[in-house]
Amino acid sequence: MSGQQQLVQMANDIGNFFRSEPRREDAVAAIANHIKAYWTVRMRQKLIAQLEHGDAALDELPLAAVQTLIDKPNARPEVPPPGGDAG
Repeated sequence: MSGQQQLVQMANDIGNFFRSEPRREDAVAAIANHIKAYWTVRMRQKLIAQLEHGDAALDELPLAAVQTLIDKPNARPEVPPPGGDAG
């Protein structure tokens, strides 16, 4: 699997995780937030470049999330506090 294919797979995996959100808008926002918060700038740029060239086989939710990142590149991610709900 190439690096670009791996990025698409990772984005689709994130999309599958957040697919359980009751509202589509919340799922798209969560996916965009995760990519913005935890992916490097270079990773995001590569995925966006793939999308712009029509090469990205993104599922519907990750596609909408990446489009949000394109439309609002300066939006700050919301990073949850450490610890989560593991306890």
